[in-house]
Amino acid sequence: MILKFYDKNNNPDDIQRVVDILNDGGIIIYPTDTMYAIGCHALKERPIERICKLKKIDPRKHNLSIICYDLSNISEYARVNNATFKLMKRCLPGPFTFILNADSRLPKIFRNRKEVGIRVPDNNIIREICRSLDAPILTTTLPREEHEDIEYVTDPELIDEKFGEEVDLVIDGGIGGIESSTVIDCCDDEPEIIRQGKGILEE
Repeated sequence: MILKFYDKNNNPDDIQRVVDILNDGGIIIYPTDTMYAIGCHALKERPIERICKLKKIDPRKHNLSIICYDLSNISEYARVNNATFKLMKRCLPGPFTFILNADSRLPKIFRNRKEVGIRVPDNNIIREICRSLDAPILTTTLPREEHEDIEYVTDPELIDEKFGEEVDLVIDGGIGGIESSTVIDCCDDEPEIIRQGKGILEE
């Protein structure tokens, strides 16, 4: 199933439909400010396991990330000091993933790694869904085969053709990007860029 969304003024019934799918343990594909991503309700373990299986990732060895609407309730899901909070506030919303020490409110599957990636994408569609859900959304980029045509991770029609059977909904928010987010590890005293992506960290 594919549903068209716009940058603003989306039908509240469509937003509620997505929220209901997430609350029921469903999996969705949606646009971000970098690439299309696949996600679910971040506080429900079963759909997270489904996504890990789909992506062929082991959550004990792979950092999991969540999307938050903003930073107002970040302390519920991660431990963050003042300096890191200021840095995040400066960069977000934007194409960054901040790796923080996970808090116990997150499901056990996150605590295997003791860390969590935090994203607040500069994309109104997924942020509006996140706000209406009133919970974070687990997020990870779409799996892509080697040498596969890039359109299968950027064009919503082709994304639906490829993944439609595996997920409960594909949100069409237009053609997606191909650059990943910049990942900054903030678990120690000094923030460290561990993957340079679309986000440029200004001094």
